[in-house]
Amino acid sequence: MENWTRDQWEKSKKESPKSVFYLYTPMCGTCMVASKMIEVIATMKTDLPIGKADLNYIEGLAVDYEIESVPCLLVQENGEVIHKIYAFQSVPYLLEKIG
Repeated sequence: MENWTRDQWEKSKKESPKSVFYLYTPMCGTCMVASKMIEVIATMKTDLPIGKADLNYIEGLAVDYEIESVPCLLVQENGEVIHKIYAFQSVPYLLEKIG
């Protein structure tokens, strides 16, 4: 999973039928656990574009997408955000939401 800029996220929304953007902050303990879950998903779903970003460096995205807290997982389908996930309950739960 690679680090994305906002432009890369917007590009994935236009070019990919489905993609996922994981937002975190480095000092967040819950984000550390969520990061491990996302790494597992990235390994399982190699055909799905998945990016990550430290929200501290893309604050405008937080405002525009009304991000309430981290960790946050944005799931887009056909250019529209269909899920904004804050509670990373388990890998199976996330896989179900991602589809």
